[in-house]
Amino acid sequence: MSTASHQTLPEGVDQPKPRGRWAALGVLVLAVLLVAVDATVLGLASPFISADLAPTGAQLLWIGDAYSFVLAGLLVSMGSLGDRIGRKRMLLVGAAAFGAASVLNAYATSPEMLIGARALLGFAGAMLMPSTLALIRNLFTDPRERSLAIGVWAAGASAGAAFGPVVGGFLLEHFWWGSVFLINLPVMAVLLVVGAKLLPESKDPAPGPWDLPSVGLSLVGMIGVVYAIKDLAGHGLSATAGLAALVGVTALTLFVRRQRTLASPLIDVRLFRHRGFSAAVSADLFSVLGLTGLVFFLSQYFQLVQGMSPLRAGLAELPATAGSIVTGLLAGWLVRRTSVRSVVAGGLGLIGGALVLLAWLQQGTGYALLFTALLLVGFGAGLSFATTSEVIVSSVPKEQAGAAGAVAETAYELGAALGIALLGSMVTGVYRGFPVPPGTPPEIAEAAHASMGGAVEAAATLGGPAGQALLASAQEAFTEGLRITSGVSAVLLLVTAAASWFLLKGQKQGGAS
Repeated sequence: MSTASHQTLPEGVDQPKPRGRWAALGVLVLAVLLVAVDATVLGLASPFISADLAPTGAQLLWIGDAYSFVLAGLLVSMGSLGDRIGRKRMLLVGAAAFGAASVLNAYATSPEMLIGARALLGFAGAMLMPSTLALIRNLFTDPRERSLAIGVWAAGASAGAAFGPVVGGFLLEHFWWGSVFLINLPVMAVLLVVGAKLLPESKDPAPGPWDLPSVGLSLVGMIGVVYAIKDLAGHGLSATAGLAALVGVTALTLFVRRQRTLASPLIDVRLFRHRGFSAAVSADLFSVLGLTGLVFFLSQYFQLVQGMSPLRAGLAELPATAGSIVTGLLAGWLVRRTSVRSVVAGGLGLIGGALVLLAWLQQGTGYALLFTALLLVGFGAGLSFATTSEVIVSSVPKEQAGAAGAVAETAYELGAALGIALLGSMVTGVYRGFPVPPGTPPEIAEAAHASMGGAVEAAATLGGPAGQALLASAQEAFTEGLRITSGVSAVLLLVTAAASWFLLKGQKQGGAS
């Protein structure tokens, strides 16, 4: 793939004027909002999905995971395709497909159908997200402007995370759970109409062919590895986990080898030899892992353990998203006054510290501790995510911006998937061992052990003191799972913060080092 600095706008399309660039950025933030809203409303809707569709604990995790798994598996491929056929075109087609898939999610009638619809939503999201960062890379050539633009983009993702729970909570109190997916439709409509007018087209002027075998290897490899981690965390060593890991690692190994031999690879894997690039990708992944896993399961904790309404639960999570909006906008300014490694390592350290606080979580924990932990997580995620995204997309020539944006988005979505899968599997593993009151019918005990939502329904069915005892036991087990998971996650984030401090030494804003 050529590394020359080409003008990436097609002949006959002018670079937008300064005001036009910022208006175009606003359209790209709408796309980020679209995807972020969908990712965050699911945590609030999970208890209602459990009551209506009666998924097993494993199916409920897959409902949460399917979107991110498919998204992570296809991001590199779709980013590379956008470089070839046009990023604006890819963005608008992805937006239309995202809206259609949202309708399928809203009207799913079984756990299997919802899992499939979530996977289709992931396919559409993979078309959307790499194009947003790639277009920013081409719209903003000045490093300071680009840093601010990426900060706005990251803040948009956080705003979507805030918007999702609040509006989702309101909808869940007045409508059925499927309505949380339909809020995507008006945003998608605005994106299509305004984006078609404001966004300039851009693509690699000499892209080479799109390699379908590489697409397949990327998808199989990512899903295989993530599935193996998920199964291992939930059930321990097993033949299924081993086979999935073998298939996934083999496919990814073949993918890397194939990229090295292609004249026009989907992603130039030589980028990962750059210490700063690899460190930024890793920090990106782990910061999102901590944020997503925490928010997803705290949504259930607020509703099913502390008895909050969906709207109150959404409002209770606002400190995390508000904090990440503020620091996402300030990250570039802080980097110029300190260093890339200080901001990234500091952000990861804040998330780790917040998770240490949550290792003391109890059923009746007051909101002051939860507010503090959520705010620290938001501050840390905003600092780390905005800075690492800027490092990643600034490390490559403009014609490879889609592929680089896809790497940043893959880290984000893989982190989200692993946050739900790994942390969720740990919570589930602890939760399933809780004792039920003597004399509880086997079918009610089985339903209670399947998920926390199932325990609420089972306790209501059992009724009386026995039902109250069943619910109290389930709530304590769920909280214990959150405590253990928070402690493990804290160690992981603090180790990552220390590693980032050393690996990002000398890394400059704008991708240079």
